[in-house]
Amino acid sequence: MSNTAKTLVIASAVAAAIAGTATTASAQAKEKCYGISKAGQNDCAAGPGTTCAGTSTVDYQGNAWTLVDAGTCESIELPAQADGTPRKGSLEPLERDLPA
Repeated sequence: MSNTAKTLVIASAVAAAIAGTATTASAQAKEKCYGISKAGQNDCAAGPGTTCAGTSTVDYQGNAWTLVDAGTCESIELPAQADGTPRKGSLEPLERDLPA
């Protein structure tokens, strides 16, 4: 194997290792945020009656979650509820805006 080929193999291995580390770091910087998804846009399991991604049936469904950047969930601005009560994201499932 020539020196050029060896260098190419080593450079490829280093690039792959760096790419894997970057992916892992960004995946760890996410958290589940409940009550912020529009209907059908949740990331996974939206409580009873749903199975996985895209199965929420109500906008801002309290038990449906979406992955967001860590530390941003509770500061996401959402439209107020019908009665004027402020609506915020939560790190725990909520009892509001559940399907009938």
